[in-house]
Amino acid sequence: MERMVNRFDRQRPAIAASKLRITMRRAIALLLLAGPAAAQSVDCRNAMAQVELNYCAEQDFLLADADLNVAYQAARALMRRVDAGLPVTERGAEVALRDAQRAWITFRDKACLAEAYTWHGGSGQPMAYSGCRARVTAQRAADLYGLASSY
Repeated sequence: MERMVNRFDRQRPAIAASKLRITMRRAIALLLLAGPAAAQSVDCRNAMAQVELNYCAEQDFLLADADLNVAYQAARALMRRVDAGLPVTERGAEVALRDAQRAWITFRDKACLAEAYTWHGGSGQPMAYSGCRARVTAQRAADLYGLASSY
């Protein structure tokens, strides 16, 4: 009898950990499902809770990213006009812009990941990451608008 008790005693922590993992997965699933509905009621002008601040920082990034897409299209149109004025063998402005933009996106995401490490493991890390991406993206959009209007 003592052998069985010891074996069950040894299994209890594993069983408890397994139940905890299942409970945590269910809680996370419920939060993910509730996220979009809860986000609709967030007033970003008066956000106070960290989850609201994280959400609002992400919304700021999405707005900056939408503006960046408009700026990129304006710069791309300019590069097409530049290419059109060049002999076929010398064209490459549009491709150069595209390649630069792809490299810039990689840079932005990695630079902001590094910046967000100042909050590593904290509830504000998503806010720091999204805030950085919003700031850097807005600057890139301004640069592209400047390029598009310079010629």
